[in-house]
Amino acid sequence: MAPPRILLCGDVFGRLNQLFKRVSSVNKSAGPFDSLLCVGQFFPDSPDSLEEFTNYIEGRSSIPIPTYFIGDYGIASPKVLSAALKDSANQGFKMDGLKICENLYWLKGSGNFALHGLSVAYLSGRHSTSSQQFGTYSQDDVDALRALAEEPGIIDLFLTNEWPSGVMNRASASDLPPEISDSSGSDSNISQLVAEIKPRYHIAGTKGVYCAREPYANVEAVHVTRFLGLAPVGNKNKQKFIHAISPAPASTMSAAEICMKPPNTTLSPFTSVENAVHNEGVAKRPSDTGSDSQYWRYDVSQKRQKGDGDGSKPCFKFLSSGSCPRGENCHFRHDGDAREQCMRGVCFDFLNKGKCERGLECNFKHTLLEEGESLPNRRPRSGNADANRSKDCWFCLSSPKLESHLITSIGEHYYCALAKGPLVQDHVLMVPVEHLPNTLSLSPECEMELARFQSSLKMYFNNQGKEVVFFELVFKRGTHANLQVVPIPSSKASAVQRIFDLAAEKLGFKFVVMKNDNNSEGRKLLRMQFNNNCSLFYVELPGGTILSHSVEENEKFPVQFGREVLAGLLNVADKADWRNCKFSKEEELKMAESFKNEFEEYDPNR
Repeated sequence: MAPPRILLCGDVFGRLNQLFKRVSSVNKSAGPFDSLLCVGQFFPDSPDSLEEFTNYIEGRSSIPIPTYFIGDYGIASPKVLSAALKDSANQGFKMDGLKICENLYWLKGSGNFALHGLSVAYLSGRHSTSSQQFGTYSQDDVDALRALAEEPGIIDLFLTNEWPSGVMNRASASDLPPEISDSSGSDSNISQLVAEIKPRYHIAGTKGVYCAREPYANVEAVHVTRFLGLAPVGNKNKQKFIHAISPAPASTMSAAEICMKPPNTTLSPFTSVENAVHNEGVAKRPSDTGSDSQYWRYDVSQKRQKGDGDGSKPCFKFLSSGSCPRGENCHFRHDGDAREQCMRGVCFDFLNKGKCERGLECNFKHTLLEEGESLPNRRPRSGNADANRSKDCWFCLSSPKLESHLITSIGEHYYCALAKGPLVQDHVLMVPVEHLPNTLSLSPECEMELARFQSSLKMYFNNQGKEVVFFELVFKRGTHANLQVVPIPSSKASAVQRIFDLAAEKLGFKFVVMKNDNNSEGRKLLRMQFNNNCSLFYVELPGGTILSHSVEENEKFPVQFGREVLAGLLNVADKADWRNCKFSKEEELKMAESFKNEFEEYDPNR
C-alpha cells in the first residue's frame, strides 16, 4: 500500500475559510490527502472570526478532509468542547478524537492512536499551573505519555502545541528562524517527553514561525527525529503554515530503512555530545557548553548540578514500580532512596526537578526526609502511627487536610463519606480508617465490617429504585485506599457489564469475570487473586459479578477509568472529571446532612 498522505497545520486562530481554501487547493493539485493535523491554537483569538468559525461547527460550511486538532483553547472553546463531551456519540474512550462536527475531531488530553497505519501521539492544551477544564494539560496526561517510552514500536508523529525547550541546540545557523528564543512558546515538559518518546516526526506551533530543523539522532534508538514548527494561518510574514508529508508507517518499514540517517543529521539537542556519539553514523560536533548546561535536566549522562547532591535524572519507571525493563542498560538513575521518598508520597516532579509547578494543587509532598531520618515501617499500622503521613493524607482522620464535613458514618475499621465532586447524587466512598493502599489486604474483621456497609448501602439505594456499582483502582504505590460507591437507575443495571467490556476492548484488554451471588465469597476470590506486586482495577456489578483487570507494568490505564465508564453509561460525560462537579462547602454540608438523615435507619453504626 502507498504511504498515507498527511497535511500539517500551525495555529488556525479560527480562520477556517483561509485554511480550508488552501487545503482544497493543495488537495486538488497534489492530493488526494488523507487527513489534516492542526497544532497550536485552533479556536479564534478575537470575536471577529467567531461567525466564520461557527459556520463550520454548525454545518453551514463544509470541511473538505478529516481534520484533527489539539489546540483546545481560544474564544468559544468551552462552549464547543462542552457540547462535544455531552454528545452521546463521544461516550467511552476516544483517543482517536471526539467528533465536533462532520470531518472535525478534537484530540483531548493525551493519547496514542493509529491513523492510516501511522502511530500518532499527542499532548493537547498548553502548559499551565491553573486547573481550568479546557486548554491546559494535566500531570496525568504527561505521565500517560511517559509510559509510551517503554512500549514496543515507534511513534511516527508526535503533536504538541508548544515547542520543546532547546530544540534548536546543535542546529545549523541556517535552520535558526530569525529572533527565535525559548522565552515564549516553549515548554520544558515537552523536551522531556520528546527525549523519551523519540518520535520520527515532532510537529508544534505557537511560536509564530516556520521551522524545519535538521533531523537529529536519538540516544538508544536507531531512527532520527524530524522537528517541524509551523506558522499561524494567515500570518503577515507569509511564512509557511501548511506542510505535507507522506511517511511510511514504521511498522511497515525494514530495519535498514528505519536506521537510515540523512547526511545532515545532528546530535540530539537534549543529550550530551558524549552520550550521543554512540549513535552510529553521526558526526561529532563541538558543543556549546554554555548552551548545553542550561539543559542538564534532559541530559541523561551528566550529573545534576544541585547543592543537595549529584546524580542523573531518576528513572520514572523505577520510582513508580521498583523495577525497570531496561535494567542496567537504562540511562536514567535507579535510586532506591528516591523510590522510598516516592513511596512515602513525595512528588515525582519535586524529586526530578527540585520543584513542582502545580504548587498547592499538587496532592504530593514537596519535602524530603532529613538526613539520618529512618524510613517508615511498611507493616500495617493504625491511622495515627505516622504523623507525617497523616498530616499530608486527604483521608487519614487525623489529617488537617481531611474534609471531615463530608463524613457521614464512622465504624471501627471503615468510615463512609460523600465523594468530593460527585458523579451523581449520593456518590460515596468507603475508606479504611487505617492508612493502607487498598481494601483487599485488610484483616478479616475489616472485611466483615465492609460487607455490612455494602449491604446497608445496597438496601438504602434499592429502596430508591437504584442499584449500586462498587469499584476500586489499586496502585502498587498507592496511598490511602477508597472504594467508590456509585448508585445508578435500576433500568441501566443490565447494561453495566456491557459498557465496561466495551471500554476494556477499546483499551486492548479483557476482564477476568468472577460470577458469584455471595458478595463476601466474590471478594474472597478477588483477594486470593490479588498480587501486591501489581496494580489492579476491579468493579462489582449489580447482582454480585466482579470484573477485574491486573494492570501490566507498562500499560497505559486511565486513573479515572471507572468514573469515566459510568459517566458514559449515565450520559453525563462532562462529569467524568470530578473538577467539573465541585460544590461550595456550604452545599457540601447540606448534601452530607441530607444523606446522613436519609441513611440513618440503614447505617450499621447508628
